[in-house]
Amino acid sequence: MAVTSNQWGRVEDDGTVYVRTGEGAERAVGQYAAGSPEEALAFFTQRFEALAAEVELLEGRVNAQRMAPQEATESVRSMRAQVTEANAVGDLAALGARLDALGPVVALQRQAKKAEDARRVAETVQAKEALVAQAEQVGAGTDWRGGGQRLRDLLDQWKALPRLDRRTDDALWQRYAAARSAYHKARKVHHAEMDEKRAGARVVKERLVKEAEALSGSTDWGPTSGKYRDLMRDWKAAGPAPREVEDTLWQRFRAAQDVFFGARDAANAEQDKEFAQNAEVKEALLVEAEALLPITDLDAAKKSFRAISERWDEAGKVPRDRIKELDGRIRKVEQAIRGLEDEQWRRSDPEKSRRADGMVAQLEAAITKVESDLEKARAAGDERKARDLENDLASRQAFLDMARRASADYSR
Repeated sequence: MAVTSNQWGRVEDDGTVYVRTGEGAERAVGQYAAGSPEEALAFFTQRFEALAAEVELLEGRVNAQRMAPQEATESVRSMRAQVTEANAVGDLAALGARLDALGPVVALQRQAKKAEDARRVAETVQAKEALVAQAEQVGAGTDWRGGGQRLRDLLDQWKALPRLDRRTDDALWQRYAAARSAYHKARKVHHAEMDEKRAGARVVKERLVKEAEALSGSTDWGPTSGKYRDLMRDWKAAGPAPREVEDTLWQRFRAAQDVFFGARDAANAEQDKEFAQNAEVKEALLVEAEALLPITDLDAAKKSFRAISERWDEAGKVPRDRIKELDGRIRKVEQAIRGLEDEQWRRSDPEKSRRADGMVAQLEAAITKVESDLEKARAAGDERKARDLENDLASRQAFLDMARRASADYSR
């Protein structure tokens, strides 16, 4: 005989507690002899409430995706078993249904995770392929100074990326390793070639130093200066020697040059002192020459300039820092005389004069015809044609004025 019951369970007088599992079905969940039947139902109901709280917590974690799909599946399965065998009084079927409803949610999350994992794998493959491509570009290049560091940077980026499946990861790694190996091999070959070239440059530069030192005492200033230019050209063409001797050889080479050019400059300075008097003579001649400008009598100017030129040549050399200035001034007078000669020749050219006269005659004839046509148009009242002819007449008259001035120039 049942002592007490509720919607989801009952307690017999011996303290056995039952939970209703379906219509007309029930299951014993325990015995409570320590208190009243009401207390027994309350105790097992509290167990149900605690179980319901766990289900609610699991629902929240699953829906908020705070669990991986695999972990969520295991948790739902474990909780489902607890609910099925729970020693509690309450709507266990409803709890089971809530847990069953999580199955499709987890399935969708599993699909989404699978797609996300695929996306991340694709991104990782793309990133590693890009790193490999850059490594292969470095491996095929000739950046011997920065290439090694670039490959180390790429390796650090590689290590920071997730691993792929073994086959894909190994294939990409082999490409990177091959590129790195090719680079280091080529760099060794390059350095070996450079060492060989530097050794050859050392031999050449040692010879050039000896030649430069042998010329340092020469007083044949012009030819020796040219030889030093040739030596400098050969020095640059030889390329760098080994570092431990390059600076020493260069210092010896420059020292020999400095000895020669220092002596040459001193000799030139002494020579310039001797030439200073010549410059004074030429300055006086320039006063005479520049007094010919502006030219009013071409023949007289030419005669005077020839005499000045003869004395100019007889005056001799001047200091090098005065050459440009003095020659420029005398050349200006010479150019003025030649320019006037050319102008006179142009004006007296018979052929050009005939062409100018012919142009004047042609324009005068054309203007006469236009004037006649203009009078006819006005008489006929054709204003449009008259305006066109007036414009044509003005244009031809302007050309005629220009042609007459040109003809007059040739007639002078």
